[in-house]
Amino acid sequence: MRRKIGLLLASVALAALGSPAVANAAEPNPVVFVHGYSGSSSNWSAAEARFRLSGYADSQLHSFEYDWSQSNERSAAELAGYVDDVLAETGSEKVDIVNHSMGGLVSRWYMKELGGHTNVGHWASLAGANQGTTSASTCLQNASCREMTPGSDFEEQLNSGDWTPGDSEYATWYSACDGVIIPYTNTRVVGADNNRTSCTTHIGFLSDTSTLGEVVDFLQS
Repeated sequence: MRRKIGLLLASVALAALGSPAVANAAEPNPVVFVHGYSGSSSNWSAAEARFRLSGYADSQLHSFEYDWSQSNERSAAELAGYVDDVLAETGSEKVDIVNHSMGGLVSRWYMKELGGHTNVGHWASLAGANQGTTSASTCLQNASCREMTPGSDFEEQLNSGDWTPGDSEYATWYSACDGVIIPYTNTRVVGADNNRTSCTTHIGFLSDTSTLGEVVDFLQS
């Protein structure tokens, strides 16, 4: 009888505490948002609101801001330092990255060329310029646009070999109605889960609640 009572009490205690695996699964990685050309951290206000509805705390949401006119390589190096700071601040082992437009190039260069994939659990690209865009020809005075041109040395190096290095999970969302990424299929990344959405404009991706919901589900998968 004493043994049965002891086992019952132990079961109740375990149920109350929950298993370590369950507890860890309930705590998502902090998210680092990376804006695109001519953007800023304010671009992510709608996304942050959507993430909060899904249970993310403000302390888990971090928006990286950089000089979008400079070389994407330099921005990627700055992103590396930013991610290190987020990891130190939160005590997390990895972050998840959500990017828009040229932010795809910045974050992919960080992950592929600077070894950042070891710090990233999930990478989600919204209308990313991952294979460049012909619309970059309108701003060639900036290093970032020259690198964003399809066929540039930057693009050739980024998209050589393994496009999705490491154990990180990669996904993209793109639309025929983008209007800025031309051709719109250039958002796709070989080896990623590439998702074509309904008619969503380039800027519309930043506030499209349906797509943002899919991104949250992806990060928590």
